[in-house]
Formats: sequence, C-alpha cells, structure tokens
Amino acid sequence: MGGVLPVGSVFIQLYFIFNSIWAHQIYYMFWFLFIVFLILVITCAETTILLCYFHLCSEDYHWWWRAYLSSGSTALYFFLYSIYFYAERLQMEGAASLFIYFGYTFIMAIYFFLLTGFVGFMSCFFFINKIYSVVKTD
Repeated sequence: MGGVLPVGSVFIQLYFIFNSIWAHQIYYMFWFLFIVFLILVITCAETTILLCYFHLCSEDYHWWWRAYLSSGSTALYFFLYSIYFYAERLQMEGAASLFIYFGYTFIMAIYFFLLTGFVGFMSCFFFINKIYSVVKTD
C-alpha cells in the first residue's frame, strides 16, 4: 500500500512519457519532469518513514526489507498503469509488439522498483539513525 501515493504524484507524467515512447510524440517538458521526479523522491521518503514509524511504535523492529518493499511497491502500480495504457491507448497488434512492449515496460518497472526502494530504504535508515541518536541511555 505504500506505493499508492508516490505513483499518484507522477501519474500524469507517466501518460506523457508513455506517449512519447510508444506513440511517437515528442516530450519537451524536461524541467517539469525533474520537478515531478523530486516530488516522487520526497513522497517515497515520507510514506516510507511514516509506515516505518508506525511499525516501530508497535514494537516491530524488522524494518529493513519492509522499508524497501513499501516504497518499491510503486513499481507494481507503474506496471499496472502500463497494462492499462496498452489496453486503452495503444493500437498495437501482434504478438511481437506485445512482447516488446511488456518486455521493455517490465525492465522499466524493475528499474523503478530499485530506484524507489533505494529512496525509501535510505530515508528510513537516516530517520531511524536520527531518532535513535537522540535517545539517552543512563
């Protein structure tokens, strides 16, 4: 569930990026793409920190993989959107175009998983280091 908010922040840009890649349209808003990328990074970091904090409050200290997967689950919604885009927006026919589209999209989803998972893990890692560095033990 941690991937819903980050993919919601980049949802509109996914449409333009998929159109530029698969529908032969020109993408010219790179400055806006950079801003949306920063929003994605901030949203991934904040949702992962929030979910990690909830688990720490319930005394569940197994946060390492959960932080990576909660933010990395954005790639699942990315891939689900690519299925919707293929079914509703593209007019491709044939098995070869189907395999090419989903092959490249799956590779993009894996890279997206690695990127968002890394952002979520590192933000949670720094957050936990910060909150435990202020704990005083006497």
